[in-house]
Amino acid sequence: MVDRLMRCLLLLCFALPAFAQSGLADPTRPPPGMAADPAGAEEVSGPLLQSVILPKNGKPVAIISGQQVSLGGNYGDSRLVALSEREAVLQGPRGIERLLLTPGIEKTHIIAKNPVAKRAQSKGKP
Repeated sequence: MVDRLMRCLLLLCFALPAFAQSGLADPTRPPPGMAADPAGAEEVSGPLLQSVILPKNGKPVAIISGQQVSLGGNYGDSRLVALSEREAVLQGPRGIERLLLTPGIEKTHIIAKNPVAKRAQSKGKP
């Protein structure tokens, strides 16, 4: 009887930390304001550009909706006619279709001032 009671207490001691941790939040989960809402996410209809490979030697390749397509190759009824680091251009029965690698993100170039202008600008500042 005492042996059985000791076993139960021992089992309870090992089980309590697991129950205590079940209420903790996942530390790798993004904050509530940044979490992607699967219900509100845009659903992609049509081809999706996933990756671009531009080798020094050889044909450029695009990964479109999981399918590897070489420049000049076909994706369904369309032909891959142009490829850059940010986009792929398909030409087919529906006309020309541009697939962006990062849709909704505009790339801007930062123009750095030359060092002489930086020094002249900071002369009056401590």
